Amino acid sequence: MRFLQLAEAIRGLPSLPDLDPLEERILTVVARAQQERQRLSVRDMMGKHELGAPATVHARLKSMREKGWIMLSETEDARRKQIELTQAALQHFDRLSQCMLKAADGEA
Repeated sequence: MRFLQLAEAIRGLPSLPDLDPLEERILTVVARAQQERQRLSVRDMMGKHELGAPATVHARLKSMREKGWIMLSETEDARRKQIELTQAALQHFDRLSQCMLKAADGEA
């Protein structure tokens, strides 16, 4: 419960715009891939059927770029763009990590 309270508190801080539930799932997929140093392209994401129709996923990726959560970087194939977290998204995950550590320690 403490973690949820702390996580809710950081949501009130000025940072990135909120994500809808599908965007949060996409963010999790991107974060995991980046943590595992795996390349993840737009085409890869659109092929993940568990996220929904390709057009829906593409629209959410565009929205997430506009909100500042992800960015697209060039690859050796100009037709393929790699999805990466922005610095602001990485900072968001750092804040969540700090909340988790505080909750585990029982700090205020």
